[in-house]
Amino acid sequence: MPAILDSYALIAFFRGEEGAVKELLHKAADADRPVHMTEVNYAEVKYTLLKKDGAEAWRQAADVLRSLPVEFHPVLRPLADSAADFKVRFKISLADAFAAALAKEMKAELVTGDPQFKALEKEIKIVWLKGGR
Repeated sequence: MPAILDSYALIAFFRGEEGAVKELLHKAADADRPVHMTEVNYAEVKYTLLKKDGAEAWRQAADVLRSLPVEFHPVLRPLADSAADFKVRFKISLADAFAAALAKEMKAELVTGDPQFKALEKEIKIVWLKGGR
């Protein structure tokens, strides 16, 4: 089953907080099967690292990101429609709504530790990182 990363998971990886994400990325690289993320979630990762960790931390993360087996998905209208539906029905951020929409579209597991996704457990499959849930 494909895996979707939300920004929580990738930020935790860059900060060295979540070994499970590192393991998932190694397995994806070994199997030549990328994990997935929306461009919206990418923007949230960049914004968060720049704001909280600074420009140098972002430059280092961006260098590492180029080598990771992550496939980024652009936002097309059907994905935006699905994200809007999640946003209306659940109390989640817009970026989280896009991650959920991609997981639903790809029939994939969403990898996160963000407790906002708790309400979506009946809608999409969620793989919880420690600290979440």
